[in-house]
Amino acid sequence: MTDRVLLVDDDTAVREALGQTLDLADLKPTLAASYIEAKDHISHDFAGVIVTDLRMPGKDGFALLEYVRAIDPELPVILLTGEGDIPTAVKGISGGAFDFLEKPCAPADLLVVIKKALHSRALILENRALRQQLETGDAAARLLVGTSQLAQDMRRRIRAVAGTGAEVLITGAPGTGTSKVAEVIHLLSRNTDGPFTKVSAAEFGPDQIGTTFSQAQSGTLFLDEISALSAGAQFALLGHLETGQGPRLIAGTYQDLRAMTDQGRFNADLFFKLDGMRVHIPSLRERAEDIPVLFRHFVAIACEQAALPQPPITPAVLTGLMAQDWPGNARSLMNAAMRFSMGFSEQGDMQGQNIGLVEQMAQVERSLLISALEHAGGNATDAARALILPRKTFYDKLARHNLRPEQYRQVKPDQSAG
Repeated sequence: MTDRVLLVDDDTAVREALGQTLDLADLKPTLAASYIEAKDHISHDFAGVIVTDLRMPGKDGFALLEYVRAIDPELPVILLTGEGDIPTAVKGISGGAFDFLEKPCAPADLLVVIKKALHSRALILENRALRQQLETGDAAARLLVGTSQLAQDMRRRIRAVAGTGAEVLITGAPGTGTSKVAEVIHLLSRNTDGPFTKVSAAEFGPDQIGTTFSQAQSGTLFLDEISALSAGAQFALLGHLETGQGPRLIAGTYQDLRAMTDQGRFNADLFFKLDGMRVHIPSLRERAEDIPVLFRHFVAIACEQAALPQPPITPAVLTGLMAQDWPGNARSLMNAAMRFSMGFSEQGDMQGQNIGLVEQMAQVERSLLISALEHAGGNATDAARALILPRKTFYDKLARHNLRPEQYRQVKPDQSAG
């Protein structure tokens, strides 16, 4: 969490008073009386900002600003100035300072500037972490963005499955990216030097199976939406799999293959062959906390590809995004990010820009209640337990948002997945 403030001032009374102000605002101040004392707390990954007096004995606030910019030019430094130092402080802005405040400053004014700087620092550190994942992480860390527990569990599952060499069934709602997950499994597997061949199951006939298996021999064959495979192709595919020869098979589907098998619409032997190793991709509704990091990631990609400057992504924009359903999941969020990057976003994409904090929080609360009900299949007791809420409180919130558990009893996700 980015909530640290390194406060540097040689005046003990001022230093302690400002430190108390920061404490009361639930920030984590570190107090220093001089340049020498402060410099030991500064690092490239410092998860906070620096507030320093401009005039101090020995090396002053400008010397500290210069030192900070040598360590990390993106670490915000806020200058505290006396009345006669304002022209000098203005020059400090051109030298890289984040902002300046005239002493004595009102606590509210100080906190506004500090929180703005902390928000800027949080975005910088988050983007650095993503870049580091892309540059140094394995394929799961590089290509599957998300910090939620569900995202982390999915990446662990993918790494484990990739090493087995067995057939894999990837499940998830439309737009969650079964093809991308299949490619990650391929990149993490011992077949990574072979080809990754993607085929639409709807167009995959029995007569094509032998040729395709030969062409993908040393790699991975991904059958997209395997539920569309014809009965003849299912039988022929099962025969090839039972020989133990050929490429590794990964199948993706948005359908409930178990239900199709029970209804006699999918070959049972093929289903159980594929279902030995399953990876389930959670929907965005199940991991709403990943929406901000995914959106920033997609915006960065879109701006890089179109050679555009990245527009500011405000908290109100992110709150509006988190409050939406996203039935198209990551694909829809990516489209919204592209429109946003080019200045073409519709009002519906960014709900929350022109509403207050109370309404924004209400939208997020409603989204979390719906997610819990969907995940629990409409079971109110399980949903309340998942949200760690007393049943009465849970029902009060449902009533406030006009939600009824029975609306979600037919959409419980397949609990055997993943």
